[in-house]
Amino acid sequence: MAVARRIGTESSATRAQIIAAAEAIFIEEGYGAASTRRVAARAGLKPSLVHYYFPTTEDLLLAMSRKGQAESDEWLERALAAPDPLTALWQLMVDSSRNALALETMALANHREAIRAEISAHSHRMRARQVEAIERVLGERLRLDPVLTAPGLSLILAGIGRALVMEGGLGITIGHEDAARWVRHWLGQLTGDSDPAPDA
Repeated sequence: MAVARRIGTESSATRAQIIAAAEAIFIEEGYGAASTRRVAARAGLKPSLVHYYFPTTEDLLLAMSRKGQAESDEWLERALAAPDPLTALWQLMVDSSRNALALETMALANHREAIRAEISAHSHRMRARQVEAIERVLGERLRLDPVLTAPGLSLILAGIGRALVMEGGLGITIGHEDAARWVRHWLGQLTGDSDPAPDA
């Protein structure tokens, strides 16, 4: 197992400032612009201070990815604890507030094995939590349906939600309202709610 090379403490305000600067560059200029020198300038710090906390650019990128994962975990847990967890899960899937950052991180993962491995492991954990919640909510409905499964439903929600968010970011909206209405209707049928709430 590789030894962590981070020197600065996890709770440091300066460390958080550096990660926030990297996120801003990702969103505004793309992942290719997020060199430690550019991040230092954006944060108003000396490059040597960035290297104190993150000896390599990959260390910084991994820290930024893990911060995003921790935030996603918090949002997921709140959704699954909601009175109507399936609808809350769907609303989380179509939340576009972090779309630009997510797309840049996915693009980066195509070129950085460590980032790809982090995203893959985190996605597996999130999918497992979603499956547990779906099984808890639908229970007998799943056991009686010869086709529907919790992993399948989780993937359908994630796939449609991702398509809506990614296409919406490009200005593509054809069929989006229809697809979202169908998902809400289907979830309503599954849970016995004939009038599910619209997407937030």
